[in-house]
Amino acid sequence: MKIKENLYNQRIISIDAFRGITIFIMIFVNELASIKNVPQWMKHMPADADAMTFVDVVFPAFLFIVGMSIPFAFNARLLKKDSPTVIWKHTLKRSLALIVMGLYMVNSEYGYDASKMLITPAFWGLLAYSMPIPLWNKYPKTFPLWAKYCLQYGAIAILIALYFLYVQDTGVVGMTPKWWGILGLIGWAYLFSVVLYWIVNGDLKVLIALLMLCIVATVISSTAGLAINENAIFRFVSGNLGLASLVLSGTIISLLFFEEKITTKVNWPVIGFIVFFLVLGFMLRPYYGISKIKGTPSWILYCAAICTTLFYVLYWIMEIKKETKWSAFFMPAAANPLLIYILPGIIYYFNLTFGIHILPDYMTEGTPGIIWALVFSAIMLLVMKVFNRYKIQLHL
Repeated sequence: MKIKENLYNQRIISIDAFRGITIFIMIFVNELASIKNVPQWMKHMPADADAMTFVDVVFPAFLFIVGMSIPFAFNARLLKKDSPTVIWKHTLKRSLALIVMGLYMVNSEYGYDASKMLITPAFWGLLAYSMPIPLWNKYPKTFPLWAKYCLQYGAIAILIALYFLYVQDTGVVGMTPKWWGILGLIGWAYLFSVVLYWIVNGDLKVLIALLMLCIVATVISSTAGLAINENAIFRFVSGNLGLASLVLSGTIISLLFFEEKITTKVNWPVIGFIVFFLVLGFMLRPYYGISKIKGTPSWILYCAAICTTLFYVLYWIMEIKKETKWSAFFMPAAANPLLIYILPGIIYYFNLTFGIHILPDYMTEGTPGIIWALVFSAIMLLVMKVFNRYKIQLHL
């Protein structure tokens, strides 16, 4: 792997802002999911609806941003002269951590037999959501080493114990990957994308070819009646390549913006990709429809087009016009995305464990519920600001 000499080596504020805004919306829609009587356009569309809402774009946007950060992360490590072994250990550790957290979070939601568990499912979920904090917290250098190890190994021990304390509704002891959860899917898509990026040495033209290959794999896996789709390994690989195509889209767009200095007022290659994503998505829609649940090709392509367009707008505002002060509200989330993702889950299972009911019934539906979801999301950003100040940050 070679250093990209022409890649920007400073922090890209527009990428940080995109990440912060995406996480804010993610917290909002996750809280909104528990609110009754809200418009359909503020919820995920059903699997067979052949439609999508802004809610269905949040997860792809996060994958897109993961991809945008990959070239900078690799360059930073290469500039530090990290060996390939160090880089791959870090990559595998990050992917495994996301997959493990996703596995625990999914199992906390359903599929257990509460009558056979030694602790309540709510308390199990509280511990499952909480243990990543001591395990992956970014401890300051002044923090006592013995205390750090006690917290980390204690968290590992509790997670192992939780595995054996879990009893499935079939009576089997131990968890099972019903599905990987959002974090797990991000972990797999990140791992697939980094492997591909490494293999081709970050070459833009080859990455574009790999993106086309990922789209083809998604089309094949979405085509009913093909014998290859009966193969479990192909279904697993093609499913992850579909999500990896969103990550690779972000990587390609990032390189188009930041690997070479833009000499024209309009970044025509980026505009070309927006058109390509939209046209191909439109052409495939009659055959596969639009569905986040099914991960159809048109959903992936439309989301890639939307994310590229949104980032182009942010790039123009923040990098060209230098209007950046407005983004300060979202930056606490951008600096601590994993913690702000799991914190609402900790709050939920804490309340469930101890029977705490904060909201009156009228704030759990309709317009009051929507307002509460916005307020809750803003509160989470303020909490992250405090956590960041006191160096409580998850770092994989």
